[in-house]
Order: sequence, then C-alpha cells, then structure tokens
Amino acid sequence: RALQGLLPASTFKIPNTLIALEEGAVPHERDIIKWDGRDRGWAPWNRDHSLETAFPASCVWFYQALARRVGQAAYLSHLGRLDYGNGRTGPDVETFWLEGDLKISAFGQIRFLKTLYHEDLPYKKDHIGVLKRLMVVEETPVYTIRAKTGWATRLKTPHGWYVGYVENREAVWFFAMNMDIEQKEKARFRKPITMDALRQKGIIQ
Repeated sequence: RALQGLLPASTFKIPNTLIALEEGAVPHERDIIKWDGRDRGWAPWNRDHSLETAFPASCVWFYQALARRVGQAAYLSHLGRLDYGNGRTGPDVETFWLEGDLKISAFGQIRFLKTLYHEDLPYKKDHIGVLKRLMVVEETPVYTIRAKTGWATRLKTPHGWYVGYVENREAVWFFAMNMDIEQKEKARFRKPITMDALRQKGIIQ
C-alpha cells in the first residue's frame, strides 16, 4: 500500500502553500482573503482567512481561491519541478487534489518531505521558511513535529493521511500514514495511530 498512488487531499496544502507564495497568489502569509459568507458546514472555515490561519484549519475554500489565482498551467509546471506524485491535475483546477487526477504514494510523500526538510527545492528560502513555520503542530524542549492531515472524502472508499517529520537536535524522522475511512468517525485515528508508531520506535515519548 505504501507504493499505491492516492489523492493527497489536504496534505497537498504543503506544496500548494509554496506554489501560492512563489506565484504571488498571496504576497505573504498574513494576507487576507475575505470569506464569501457561504456556510461550508465547518465553523473554523466560516471566516476571513490568510495562509497563517487557513493552513492549520485546512480551509478548503481558501486554497481553492488560491488555485484560481495560480491557474492550471502553472500548477503543471510546479508539479513537474517538485517531482510531486504523478504530476497530473485534471480538468478542474479547484479540486484536482481532492477528487481529480493527482496521486501520490506514501513513499512519494516521504521523498517530497525530505526535499522540503533539506530545502533542496527551487523556491525562495523565505517561502520555505514560512511553510515550515505553518507546519509546526507540536513543539517541546526535546523535539518539533511538522505535519499535515488529509482526508479525501469524495470517493467510494474515502481515505485519510497524516504526513510530516519529527526533528530533534540529533536526527529527523519522516512519516506518511494513510488509512481507509469508511465511517467519518474513524478520521480521528489518523494522528493517534502515527503518534503511537513514533512512540513504539522511541522517537517521541
């Protein structure tokens, strides 16, 4: 399964943030896009957002607004430069990572995360720095975890992701887990399963 290409869903917000900054879709992480007033069924999305707030909230409408600004041709170019998954989008620039043609495997996620960690990407260092700050989900005196969830819901068999890396003063460990989510209640297990695996490996306490 780790070799199987799957829709990245909101884990695509990791490269998408870099792409949006490089393309000038937003000038910086605090630039606001106004909420259109439509209730998306999830309270944290129903407000104005910037990259700084939309990334941790996994706000779909915000990144769809960015996608319209970036455009299809630019995405195809960036996906090739990043060597991200199969490099495909599909006909709809607003949904290709949610229900379109873009696919990436767990091993593909790891390869991309390694290039991000080492900053071996054809992007401005400032933009990479912004992304790394947005990805922080846990910071202790011992380690820092940078990660992103994903949940492809518009499929016959939905699936979820938790991808990222753990860094301490001595080493870094990369992770990418995915699981089928036949019932939405199972989505909450994405992070705990990953954290349990990291504890069993002695990577975190």
